Amino acid sequence: MIEKVVENWHKHLKGEFPGGLDALLADDCVFYSPVVFTPQKGKEVTKLYLTAAAGTFDVPKQGAKSDAEEKPRGVFRYTKQVMTGNVAVLEFETEMGGKFVNGVDIISCNAEGQIVEFKVMLRPLQAVNIAHQQMGAMLEKMKGSA
Repeated sequence: MIEKVVENWHKHLKGEFPGGLDALLADDCVFYSPVVFTPQKGKEVTKLYLTAAAGTFDVPKQGAKSDAEEKPRGVFRYTKQVMTGNVAVLEFETEMGGKFVNGVDIISCNAEGQIVEFKVMLRPLQAVNIAHQQMGAMLEKMKGSA
């Protein structure tokens, strides 16, 4: 099941998954942020964080090259995937504020093929600090436009 969930996640990032995050996330999904101490519980707050991240990272959209093709430095891309049972670990690279960012998304799904847990881990410390600043600014911007 996790293979299909990851496939749908990649489609979502390219804007090619009908239903988007509403279809991908379980109602009781939990989001673990690299910069927030407590788990963020529920579909709506998870959508908020994932949408803010997409607005912060340079995520390729529909029509972009596949992950296998070379992308310019600074563009968000997954570099490795490990899947077993109902869990996937997707390693990514990007650049924020001129700093290299390396991290992993750890995604768990339920039997219905929905994401029930989404955990993001980042390195190095400079990347965590920049992500904290930029995500905070993006979340404030999103609140202001709501």
